[in-house]
Amino acid sequence: MKRMNNVTEFILLGLTQDPDLKKLLFIVCLVIYLITLAGNTLISVTIFISPALATPMYFFLSYLSIIDGFYSSSIAPKMIYDLISERSSISFNGCMTQLFAEHFFAGAEIILLIAMAYDRYVAICKPLHYMTIMNRSVCVSLVVAAGIVGFVHGMIQTTFIAQLPFCGPNTINHFICDLIPILELACTDTHTLGPLIAANSGSLCLLIFSMLVASYIAILHSLRKHSAEGRHKALSTCASHVSVVFLFFVPCSYLYVRPMTSFPIDKIVSVFYTLVTPLLNPLIYALRNEDVKKVIKKLLGQIRTHCG
Repeated sequence: MKRMNNVTEFILLGLTQDPDLKKLLFIVCLVIYLITLAGNTLISVTIFISPALATPMYFFLSYLSIIDGFYSSSIAPKMIYDLISERSSISFNGCMTQLFAEHFFAGAEIILLIAMAYDRYVAICKPLHYMTIMNRSVCVSLVVAAGIVGFVHGMIQTTFIAQLPFCGPNTINHFICDLIPILELACTDTHTLGPLIAANSGSLCLLIFSMLVASYIAILHSLRKHSAEGRHKALSTCASHVSVVFLFFVPCSYLYVRPMTSFPIDKIVSVFYTLVTPLLNPLIYALRNEDVKKVIKKLLGQIRTHCG
């Protein structure tokens, strides 16, 4: 059946309609976005060029930083521009592209977080077999799998939405094209379709979050056999991972593991996972990891010396 669509563009209401608040938010969001790009780029470049960080854990961290940078870039620039634009609109195809990018990078990050948790599990619970299990081909395969899963997840979400009929109105009460606000504009009954679409994200969030929690419980259980120094180092590393997991999955669960209805707080949650989480991830790993901090300080020192 051919999809009926009289809508060629969507109007985004954005974060607020207050002109003064929009100017303030423009500055704040722009600064956060630039720091996010700089932080994630610094970590990924540092890991790629440093032999001291050539381990599976940092290999995954470098790609997490890359994904965070692209994920934020798929949403933040448009949101920031709209804060100073007189008319905030996005074409239908542009909206679908943004929806795909958002779920592509989010799906890829989920699998990468699983890979990082598995890496820590093997390192702590099976240290003698670590380099055999987490060899280069396995690490590359896990990163490729993250990309494939992210692509499939994004295509499923976008295909479902793109096939819906839209005949007006075309105003989205949000600053991004996301599932719930777009579904509310469809000229069809989405009471059945909505939960099916959300389940693709909601069930993925719950399933993966449960798996990650179980893996870290197993890690904590095995730490009883380690020395005090070994426990401290392992707990420090795991604390960074757990922090990132919670930063990612708490907003994800709130948005998708619930009835398909918009709430005023949705915009705040979306800002958090769009801007704040990609900003905090590099800070968490850099500030809590002595190896990363040492290499970054050495790299910045070399840059200063070269420039001076």
